[in-house]
Amino acid sequence: MSDTGKNDTTEAPNPFMPSPDDLQHWASVMGRAQQMMLDYALGQANQGNSAAAGLFDPASWLQNPTTQAWTEQSAKMWEQGVAFWTSMATLQPPFAPAADAPQDKRFADPDWTANPVFALIRQTYGLLTEQLLTTTRTMQGLDEHARAKMEFAAKNMAEALSPSNLAITNPQVIKRAVETRGESLLKGLKHMLTDLSRGQLSHVDPDAFEVGVNIATTPGKVVHETDLYQLIQYEPATKDVFKVPLVIFPPWINRFYILDLNPAKSFVKWAVEQGLTVFMVSWKSADASMSEIIWDDYIAAQVDAIDTVRELLDVPSVHTIGYCVAGTTLAATLAMLAAQGEADKVKSVTFFTAQVDFELAGDLKMFVDDSYLTLLQQLSAGGFLDGRYMAATFNSLRGRDLIWNYVVGNYLLGNDYPPFDLLYWNGDTTNLPAKWHRQYLIDLYRDNRMVIPNSLSVMGTPIDLKKIRTPAYIQAGREDHIAPLASVWRLMDHLAGPKTFLLAGSGHIAGVVNPPAAGKYQYWTGDNDAATLDDFVAGASETKGSWWPHWIGWISAQDGARTPAKGSRIPGKGAKKAIEDAPGRYVKQR
Repeated sequence: MSDTGKNDTTEAPNPFMPSPDDLQHWASVMGRAQQMMLDYALGQANQGNSAAAGLFDPASWLQNPTTQAWTEQSAKMWEQGVAFWTSMATLQPPFAPAADAPQDKRFADPDWTANPVFALIRQTYGLLTEQLLTTTRTMQGLDEHARAKMEFAAKNMAEALSPSNLAITNPQVIKRAVETRGESLLKGLKHMLTDLSRGQLSHVDPDAFEVGVNIATTPGKVVHETDLYQLIQYEPATKDVFKVPLVIFPPWINRFYILDLNPAKSFVKWAVEQGLTVFMVSWKSADASMSEIIWDDYIAAQVDAIDTVRELLDVPSVHTIGYCVAGTTLAATLAMLAAQGEADKVKSVTFFTAQVDFELAGDLKMFVDDSYLTLLQQLSAGGFLDGRYMAATFNSLRGRDLIWNYVVGNYLLGNDYPPFDLLYWNGDTTNLPAKWHRQYLIDLYRDNRMVIPNSLSVMGTPIDLKKIRTPAYIQAGREDHIAPLASVWRLMDHLAGPKTFLLAGSGHIAGVVNPPAAGKYQYWTGDNDAATLDDFVAGASETKGSWWPHWIGWISAQDGARTPAKGSRIPGKGAKKAIEDAPGRYVKQR
């Protein structure tokens, strides 16, 4: 009979002591991380980017003036931190948020409440953030514009300093790293280095979509092109079509296929299925050859597209859509045509989230002061502004959702990229002609000259929005942060013709791209003679789902006549021969 208890000297494994296998694995993770950074640095050095390469050269850190300044600032922050934590000692222990407190998905992990350390970090951040924002709001001696800039900067600073954005203070990141034995951090590092090489934060896998293959696939042909744009005509999907065709002007700051993402979301495909002959303008991404392009050129291009379609289909007029900034210039186009006695070239105009009066243009007005305009001039030395800078600007308007959310998900958690076509489009940037972009910001956003009669001219013709009598359909997004609802409403004040206002649920993109089959959101219609936006909202009626059917009903009411879908109604079969298949090559140029 053996004695199994007294002579057994084997010690139970310590659960807190890593095994040799764990140590070897973590050493491998660290080695691979160092190799990734070294490969990145060498690649940047070979491309002549010594500054980026130096980020991963420890020998250069202590000699960097920025690093030295940061070290001095850290000492000051440490002194302030000691004082703060001393004062915190008098407060109560960490507590759970009130049941009616607003939900913040950054702190959704249970440890932000259950773990005393993370709960205190979260509370501390909340207190500091509230103090920062309160101090900014109550600061004396600031005019309205300066205060708005301060509040915008404070809000973005607060979002950037969130403890959820750091690996060592985010419990979800720590748990993921432990669960994956560091592989999540390696994957996140790979994502980060790839983005650094691209010079742009990725929201989706850049290789997940290909324009013309699994995105922007509605059949059609490029039937006309200039140095500034291509004109796409889409194939009819019905036996008969509306006699009056539709010409769509998308914003030149984005790719046109926001209105042709995939077949289920495509406004273009849906419009064709309703019996419209649809033409789409595809703007060329700017390069050095476009350094002298100004707003006259974009308006001349809109007139050229309208006249090209009228001549091709032998029709007196067209329906038009202007999305965002293209809606702004479309209003200028209509004002010019009215001044020249040619208003009847356009049967109707539809504005998607467009502005002509920029008094209430929202946070984007933060980017029109002298310092920002000087920065733009420096960034546009080649005669055009790299679209990545504009993308960063728009992302900063919703930094928590469009920047830090992806920093955490892509870099800290090492998540796989979602196959989301809308986010792919959002990152598919377009370069802007520098001279025209600066003119747009100064004349419209800063000086608001478009609503001053005859203050601006188009190709030598002074324009006055009050001369526009073209029937107008004005769509706005209730949660739009690019073209705020109150700003879009101002179109109702400045146009003289019959107007229909529609308020869509959601924002600048989802409020527009909302196909009926999705069954999402809602829209409101009301008194189009309402004196104010508040009056309109107070009397508006809500309808569930997409507003697209309401719009096609309005289009049909303007002119419901039909004609067989043959001859020039088929791309390439009329006087304009097909140049290439849709979506064309301009949309693929970078």
